[in-house]
Amino acid sequence: MISKKNNLSEKLIINKYLKKLNFNKKGTFNFENDGAYLELKNNNYKLTVTTDNISENIDFFSKDDPKSIAQKITTVNLSDIFAMGAVPHSYLLSLFLPNYINENWINSFTNQLKKIQNKYRFYLIGGDLSKSNKLIISSTFFGFINKNLEVFQNKFKLNDDIWVTGNIGDSKIGLEILKKNISTNSKTKQYFIKKYLYPKPHDLGPLIVNQINSMKDISDGLIGDLTDMLNGKYGALINLNKIPLSVNTKKILNNKNNLKIENLLNAGDDYGLIIISSQKNRNKIMSISSRNNVKISCIGKIIREKGIHFDSHFDMKNIKKFDHFS
Repeated sequence: MISKKNNLSEKLIINKYLKKLNFNKKGTFNFENDGAYLELKNNNYKLTVTTDNISENIDFFSKDDPKSIAQKITTVNLSDIFAMGAVPHSYLLSLFLPNYINENWINSFTNQLKKIQNKYRFYLIGGDLSKSNKLIISSTFFGFINKNLEVFQNKFKLNDDIWVTGNIGDSKIGLEILKKNISTNSKTKQYFIKKYLYPKPHDLGPLIVNQINSMKDISDGLIGDLTDMLNGKYGALINLNKIPLSVNTKKILNNKNNLKIENLLNAGDDYGLIIISSQKNRNKIMSISSRNNVKISCIGKIIREKGIHFDSHFDMKNIKKFDHFS
């Protein structure tokens, strides 16, 4: 994908590669204007908004497949939209492109974006292009939700259930394999690398929004994100054996790869959901998850004693939430 010379121009990128992402929506003006407008279905909905960015050598490597980079910039934003109980609507995209980016790269990147847009039914409304000394991608996503609904991250009651979707730690192990800190057989290796390179958002949020008290995506680590949700008000009692781990992850932990369970609990980029809900909604949540083929695990409950506590002798002293500035 890297070439010494490329003939990219702003006009070429927009006309040949980005216009296909606006799905001919009226408010985009087919990218002939400097702005756009959004139309919601009706007055019963309100807009939600989130923004995020990913940067070369921090969130991905320069040699990563552009399809993977497209997957990551959409996942980090869609994950937030779903955690708000909203459905994606549209997005803005800003690309800061270094000299090594060429047409092949742009073509692969935008084709993956189009594939994701078709799956989750949203479209590109505009953005910006600029040259840079490294690849940086920034995006703002819009979603919509019933105007009478609000999803908070820290609204809950004593003894509420704590749930997580998906598995914990797969992406972290994939990164450690790429860094050559963990070795395993070829099949298992590819499983974890795919989890790291192609994370997927969990779109259960809008489906269970009426059954939950709080919800947040797991982008900076299960323990760190749950700590943020508790906000110093209450604590959480976690059943360590209920933490959802893939079969492959259990094998890695058992094979003495210098990887401990706390490394996975602190790791981000799984993009599952942390859900806090009343015990009376257990059956409804499990039923909705089952019908939509989403793995969900009840891992603990809200308690009065502040902090994160485990139901075993396991003691996690170092809670290291991901920080872009550390």
